[in-house]
Amino acid sequence: MKPDEIHTVIAILREEYKNWQTPAVTIVAHCNGSPFKVLISCIISLRTKDEVTAQASARIFARAQTPEAMADISVDDISQLIYPAGFYRTKAAQIAELSRKLVEEYHGTVPDDIDELLKFKGVGRKTANLVMTLGFNKPGICVDTHVHRICNRLGYVSTKKPDETEWVLRSQLPAEYWIEINDLLVAFGQNHCHPVSPRCSNCRLSDICDRIGVTVSR
Repeated sequence: MKPDEIHTVIAILREEYKNWQTPAVTIVAHCNGSPFKVLISCIISLRTKDEVTAQASARIFARAQTPEAMADISVDDISQLIYPAGFYRTKAAQIAELSRKLVEEYHGTVPDDIDELLKFKGVGRKTANLVMTLGFNKPGICVDTHVHRICNRLGYVSTKKPDETEWVLRSQLPAEYWIEINDLLVAFGQNHCHPVSPRCSNCRLSDICDRIGVTVSR
């Protein structure tokens, strides 16, 4: 695709988004979600299906909605609350540790700075950017596997790793699309542009997409 076609891509995805299931972390953010809730639900979501993330987030936030309350819960209890999320025991330890750190070092407030967020164990650039965009509504580009795959499939970027994709997008993606790009492409990737055998035959982006790496489609 040509770089300036990104405007058409975003416009089409905005229309199609209404027909797709909203990503779980986005639902948390829109339902009176604090930056802390976005942070916790994002950690739960890593390598976990959206429906499991939604259910686990609901259970744990019914028990604790602040760093102070979360820090009072044992790791074993957190594990039970977020099960069967992928690597739930590891995530439970991370959630307990970062909650204590927020209370002890940040007065119970999630920092609105990517570099500060990256100081927390278990928080990578994807999570930090998602907290910035969904939690604080501040500029950031959250690149997960869907964003990385689809941007390369479209031919908008040519990168090997998600972190590389983030920096390329920061240099060429119009700032007006930074916050929503993750939401749109995650929904697109989960519901239509699948990793294997994407639905190219009835995709509204078929005339724009370069279909890089696509060998089998529907």
